[in-house]
Amino acid sequence: MKTLSHTLLLTFIAGLLLSLASTAQASTDVSAALDGAGFGDKDLPTGPVVLNFQAQISGEVVLLGDLFENAGAKADKAVVYAPRPGRKTVYNAKWLYRVARYYGLDWKPTTSRDRITIIRDSITVGYNDIVEAVMTAFEDENIPNDMLAEISNRSMKLYLPADIFPEIAVEDLVYDNRSKRFSAIIVAPANHPAAQRHRVTGKLYKMIDIPVLKDTLRAGDSITKNNLEWQSVRSEKITNDTITSVNALIGMTPRRTLRAGNQIRSTEVRYPVLIQRRSLVTISLVNNFMTLTIQGRALENGSRGDMIRITNIQSKQIIDAEVVGPGKARVRVPSIMAMN
Repeated sequence: MKTLSHTLLLTFIAGLLLSLASTAQASTDVSAALDGAGFGDKDLPTGPVVLNFQAQISGEVVLLGDLFENAGAKADKAVVYAPRPGRKTVYNAKWLYRVARYYGLDWKPTTSRDRITIIRDSITVGYNDIVEAVMTAFEDENIPNDMLAEISNRSMKLYLPADIFPEIAVEDLVYDNRSKRFSAIIVAPANHPAAQRHRVTGKLYKMIDIPVLKDTLRAGDSITKNNLEWQSVRSEKITNDTITSVNALIGMTPRRTLRAGNQIRSTEVRYPVLIQRRSLVTISLVNNFMTLTIQGRALENGSRGDMIRITNIQSKQIIDAEVVGPGKARVRVPSIMAMN
C-alpha cells in the first residue's frame, strides 16, 4: 500500500509540473505574438488579396507575389516556371483560384475572364550582334579586312535573360576558303548552363564602301557633304555606273527623287541647271583666231556639260550647244554653219 500510495503521489506531482510548464509556454507564445516576436510587418497582409492582371519578371520562376498583391509572408513562394525570355504566358481564373486555395489566400475570381499575363524580361541579340561575334571568331582565319559575314537567316534573333550579361560565343566554326561559305554554333549566354545553342550558316563577301544619301532628295535639290554617309555594300552588287566617290556627288542634283540608303548611279544625278527652258542664252564659238557670239533661246533645261537645243533668235534655226555656265553655251564646230 505504501508503494502504491508513493507511486500515485509521484504521478500527481509530475502531472502538476507538466501542466504548469504547458501554461507557462502558452503564455510565452501569446506574449510573443502580441509583441510581434517572430513576425515581421512584411508577413502581415496590408490589405485584401488582389490579382495582378500583368506581371513582368526577370527571374526563372513566377512568385506568388507576382500573381497577387498582399500575398503576405508567402509572397516569395515559387509557384511555376517563368516563360522563356521574350515570351509570355497567360493563366486563367480557374488556375489562379487553385493556386490561391493551395497557398491559403483569401481570393476568388470575380469573373471567369479573370486572368494574368506573365511577361519574361529579355535582352534581344539581333542579326548584327551575331555577325559581329562570327567576325570575331574569324580573326584567327587571316581573312582580308574587307570581308564581311552574311548569315543565311537574316531575321535571326535571340532572346536572353535580362539578368545575365548577353555574351555570345562561337563554337565549331568551319570555313571553306574556296566557296567562302561557313557554318558555326552560336552559344548564348556564353559559359552559362542554360545557354541556347543555334547552328548558323553563311558566306563571306568582299565589301566596298560607297557614299549614299542620309535623307531623300528631290530633283533640283543640291547634294552637300552633310547629305551623305558611307555604306558597306557587297562588291558584286556594284555596277559600272555606281558612284563610289563623295567628290563626284557634292554639288550635283538628282534628276529625279533619290531615296536614302540606295546606291547612286551617274545617270541619276547631274550638275545644277544652269540654263532654264525658254531663257535667253549667249552662244559662243572660240578658236585660235576669233570669238563669235550670238543670242538664242533655250528649248530645254541644261546643266554643265549637257547638250541642249537652242533657237537662234536671228535665223530661227535650232542648233545643239554645250552648256558651259549660267546662261552660256558653246557651239561645236560642225554646228557653226547654223549661225549664219
